[in-house]
Amino acid sequence: MIMEVFKGSINYMQILDENGNIDRSLMPSDIDDSKLIEMYKSMSFARALDAKVLSLQRQGRAATYAPLIGEEATQIGSAFAMRSNDFFVPNFRQHGVYLARGLPLDLFFIYWRGIEEGNAVPESVNGLTVAVPVGTQMPHAAGIAYAFKYKKQDRAVIAYVGDGGTSEGEFYEALNFSGTFALPLVAIIENNQWAISVPRSRQSAAETLAQKGFAAGFKNILQVDGNDVLAVYKATKDAIEKANEGPSLIECVTYRLSMHTTSDDPTKYRPDEEVEKWKAKDPLLRLNKYLVAKGLWNSKLEEEMAADQKAKIDAAVEKAEAFTPDPKSMFDNVYSYIPPILKEELDDAVANGFYQ
Repeated sequence: MIMEVFKGSINYMQILDENGNIDRSLMPSDIDDSKLIEMYKSMSFARALDAKVLSLQRQGRAATYAPLIGEEATQIGSAFAMRSNDFFVPNFRQHGVYLARGLPLDLFFIYWRGIEEGNAVPESVNGLTVAVPVGTQMPHAAGIAYAFKYKKQDRAVIAYVGDGGTSEGEFYEALNFSGTFALPLVAIIENNQWAISVPRSRQSAAETLAQKGFAAGFKNILQVDGNDVLAVYKATKDAIEKANEGPSLIECVTYRLSMHTTSDDPTKYRPDEEVEKWKAKDPLLRLNKYLVAKGLWNSKLEEEMAADQKAKIDAAVEKAEAFTPDPKSMFDNVYSYIPPILKEELDDAVANGFYQ
């Protein structure tokens, strides 16, 4: 006897297309004109922030950096969908999420100067620190989601992972755990088509990365246009509303328009025509077209926004570059309290005059 025991499909969602046209049947009811403008400003700010750090890195004033250009809609759309008490777990490219969730700008620049004190995320931000090792943040996210469920808290965890990260064991372990215990986890795959120099086509034989959620027992699985801020917003908001029922997996199909990090040269492995094709799908460009067509935006407002953002960024850079690190900070922000072994090391360092 042969019988079908499983059948699944993946839906794709787009609300705002490359030409600035809207599918009104899918438009979230809580998105008004003011929120659209706020989203656009946040996406623009994220890109301006990106350009500034790239400039600083080339001048030797910042450490190795992973640009986000091209992925602003995925980050801002999902961040705007979070409730104030929801928690996010990033990898190393979620600069836009940090920005939207209220991370002080000077801390951002302090961290990217290579000073770990900038990685001390304020509790009010409700997010973890930058995670550079690929995929290792996913079990942390599942653990936090488990704690929320155990404590019967109405909170969701939004965890970000790249397309390359979906090939890591930690990704599968986190999904399996989350599915088994029906945790309030929203896993967002930021599929930017390249895991450093490995293309999506060689990363996985699966037709979609979203379908990897089926094996973990996820019920809410979706693929969205990751360059469409409205689709990402709606998908994330819907997933958060269902978080108490179990985990969700959202694959955001986007594109890394710049290098993997500042130590990488994408021209060595990526065809120019592919980049140009994706530039036409720029998330900022399409939202700008929509806003202009509605009479909500113009060149004067664009100039005013750019000037305001530049002033804020320059002030934050000045503050960050005036910051003097404290060596004792290596003992802080690691545990909720200093365990005996670290306390012994700290006391020894103080006794020997290493710290004042």
